[in-house]
Amino acid sequence: MRRISERMSNTGLRVNGSTVLMLILICLVTFLPASAQSAATSTTVRSGSVSADQSEEKMKAEEESIIGDIFRQFHATYRIGPADEIAIRIKGQPDYSIDKTKVSPVGSIYHSLLGELSIAGMTIDQVKKLLTVEFSEYLIDPEVSVELIEAQSAKIGVLGEVAQPGIVVMTRPMTLLDVIIERGGIKETGKQTDVIVLRQDLLGNRSQIKVNLKRVIEGKAKPEENIALQAGDTVIVDANYRKRLQTISSVIGFANLLTFLALGGR
Repeated sequence: MRRISERMSNTGLRVNGSTVLMLILICLVTFLPASAQSAATSTTVRSGSVSADQSEEKMKAEEESIIGDIFRQFHATYRIGPADEIAIRIKGQPDYSIDKTKVSPVGSIYHSLLGELSIAGMTIDQVKKLLTVEFSEYLIDPEVSVELIEAQSAKIGVLGEVAQPGIVVMTRPMTLLDVIIERGGIKETGKQTDVIVLRQDLLGNRSQIKVNLKRVIEGKAKPEENIALQAGDTVIVDANYRKRLQTISSVIGFANLLTFLALGGR
C-alpha cells in the first residue's frame, strides 16, 4: 500500500492509505464475480459434454444390444431346410464329428454312425437334442454341438414398388432395410411411410406389421423400428400417389385425368 501511495504521489495525485484500500476493494468486487461466473460457465460446459458423451455411449450400447438380439433370434428361430449346411461336433469324438454337411433336397442328413436323419423344419436346438439322443445309443453322455454354417433355405418375398421384386435368400440375420436394399431399394413410386410385412407363425396365424421405413432411412427411428425379418416373411411396398396417378392416366387418358383431378378424384 505504501508503494502504491508513493507512485500515485509521484504522478501528482494525493491519496492516503484509506483511499488506496478503497480502490483495492473496488477491484476485488469488480473482477471476482466475473471470474466466478467464468468458472461456473466452464463447469457447466464440461458437465454438458460429459452428459452428451454418456448419452451417446448409452445409445451405442442399446444399438449393440438390439443387433445381438437380432442374431440370437435368427439362430433361435431358424428352421433347417434343403441346401442348408451345418456342422456337427461331439466333444472328444473327432471321428464322429462333421465340419460341414449339406441338407438333402428331402430335408435329411447322413451320418456314418447314425445313418440318415430327417431334420427339415427343426431349429438348431432341436437338431442338437435329436443328435444327443441318437448318439447316446452308442456313446456315453455325448456332448453335442450343432452350428449353422450356411443358410440357404430361408427365403423372404419382396413385392410391390421396389427396383427388383423377387425372393431374397436369408443367408444371415436381416432387417427390413437390409432386404429392401438387397432388392435395389424403393422406387420413386413406392410408399416409404407404410411398408407392410406379412408374417405367419407355425400354427398358421397370420399377422401384418406396418413400418415407416422413411424414418428408418432418415435415421429418425429407434433401432427396433427396423424390424428383424423371419424366414417366410413377405414384404410389400405399396404405390404412392404418383404411381396411382400414372395408373389412372394410363387407363383413362391424360385429358380425362385432368378432369379427374379437377373433380378431386371423385
